[in-house]
Amino acid sequence: MSAAILSIKNLSVKYGKVEALHRANLEVHAGKIVTVIGPNGAGKSTLLGAVMGALPPYGSATGDIVYADTPVNDRAVEERVAAGMCLVPERRELFASMSVADNLLLGAFRRYKAREKHFADEMDHVYQIFPRLKERRAQAAGTLSGGERQMLALGRALMARPRLLMLDEPSLGLAPLIVQEIFRVIVRLRESGIAILLVEQNARAALQVADYGYVLEVGEMMLDGQAAELARNPRVVESYLGLAGKDAHSTARTNA
Repeated sequence: MSAAILSIKNLSVKYGKVEALHRANLEVHAGKIVTVIGPNGAGKSTLLGAVMGALPPYGSATGDIVYADTPVNDRAVEERVAAGMCLVPERRELFASMSVADNLLLGAFRRYKAREKHFADEMDHVYQIFPRLKERRAQAAGTLSGGERQMLALGRALMARPRLLMLDEPSLGLAPLIVQEIFRVIVRLRESGIAILLVEQNARAALQVADYGYVLEVGEMMLDGQAAELARNPRVVESYLGLAGKDAHSTARTNA
């Protein structure tokens, strides 16, 4: 197996004196979806914030974060983005008064500053993935539905051509049919070779699409393994999947 594009070793995060994440270990490889599931308050968003270098001022992290064979612990968020890391946050953080097209172009701002030629051509690719965004390209982002805003947040991230895409609760607040659509896109992105780190409270949806999974509880990685195996693990079924969990993974593979 090739070297991991992201390797986390013994990562701990504190907010003041309170430890929110304790000695976490995780790997993500190119062309793979790795999911971290767990309840609210388990430390999932904290994990992504530490990897992206976006912890609040009162937060501190120790341990090793290696991206593309390079330690990035001391690198600023902007440097991590320039290297190909991209985070789609839970709140999506769109510019509500700006059009869909302008929000997308902002995702390519780094490439524009680097004087890359044809950086705007990526928008055609985004519109192929999300035809609805093309239909609404002149519409203000703040007038979009919840599902459309999530599509726009994903599309904006793709404008940066990331090598590692981190998604924080992409299904949050969305109707089931829209969740299915978003996760179909995530699978499609994996097929393009992007490494994806997916943080989700919706364990069933996450394990259906992931290759490998981790269970994070109260700041500690309690379980990890192939996603199909975790979906059959009695502890995961009981805590996160319910009675339908036993058949969820096989059903997803059939529908893929």
